[in-house]
Amino acid sequence: MPDNKEIDQLSGVETTGHEWDGLKELNNPLPRWWLWTFYITIIWGIGYTIAYPAWPMVNKATAGLLGWSSRGEVAEDIKAHEDKNQALVAELVAADMTDLAATPDLRRYAVARGASVFRAFCSQCHGSGAAGATGYPNLLDDDWLWGGSIDEIAATVRYGIRTENDDARFSEMPAFGDFLEEAEIDAVVKYVFSLSGGSIDQATLETGRQVFLDGCASCHGDSGLGDRDQGAPNLADAIWLYGNDPEAVKTTVKYSRFGVMPGWDERLSEADIRAVSAYVHSLGGGEE
Repeated sequence: MPDNKEIDQLSGVETTGHEWDGLKELNNPLPRWWLWTFYITIIWGIGYTIAYPAWPMVNKATAGLLGWSSRGEVAEDIKAHEDKNQALVAELVAADMTDLAATPDLRRYAVARGASVFRAFCSQCHGSGAAGATGYPNLLDDDWLWGGSIDEIAATVRYGIRTENDDARFSEMPAFGDFLEEAEIDAVVKYVFSLSGGSIDQATLETGRQVFLDGCASCHGDSGLGDRDQGAPNLADAIWLYGNDPEAVKTTVKYSRFGVMPGWDERLSEADIRAVSAYVHSLGGGEE
């Protein structure tokens, strides 16, 4: 076989045979320091995969000889935090929620902890700023379907609304489209809007008022001011959970609504329930 090796005339180094636009690659050996660094990284990588979780398996990765995991590290951090605040947690669980203002340090801790709980579990529905959305109450105002005292808020958080928990508050608005004529529904919708300042002609006013008194007043009251014991909203304050346009209100009257809030008593600790209740109560709409 012929010898195809070529020696570069300038450097005297053998070439690899690769050439680009007249430039030939020299077959220089790699520096020793680079080779040893490369070998060391290989050895270190093998050792790492043995010591730490690394290789993916069917349903988990190899655990590693050191038994380290990021989940375990987070759990340790959480435990350290809980241990540090153990006295405050115990005090919060034992405290009279209506008297938190008398212990400013405890109240500050409860509100700060509650803000974290809210962002993790409540903001998905009520929004990061707690201003709510269509179908999800605004927690910043003072319009409360089931009461805005700190104990009432805690009961809502703990048991939910319209859940299967025996302690949950429960109510159901009938679908009036099943037994009212279309003209009656239109009239009562206009009447409801008139309660918060909307304009209405006298004939429609009388018809709508009569329909309201016959079918709606038993829950919402003769003046439409609502009833918190039943979770019946105030219809005279221009605050609308499902929209403030006539079509949205007509849909409510015709087909009813049945919003459900989950109860958190099985998913949150007692301290977290109390903390998030304190946080919501502190947002501006909480009642004494």
